[in-house]
Amino acid sequence: MPSMSLAEIKTAVGELPPRELAELVAFIHERDQSVWDRQIDADFSEKGRLRGVLEEVRADIRAGRVEEMP
Repeated sequence: MPSMSLAEIKTAVGELPPRELAELVAFIHERDQSVWDRQIDADFSEKGRLRGVLEEVRADIRAGRVEEMP
């Protein structure tokens, strides 16, 4: 499959009927969310870069140092 340039993609998107544009937007949103979800899972995994922060928050909750927001 030949690749398209970004300019070609933008032109093609501009020519889509509203229904197909809505489908494309939903597809891109779902794909973006999927990437984001995988990154969050990785960040908070056992060896993730934010695991320490998660453990600190859990410790603060257990110690009663966290209050519910009104």
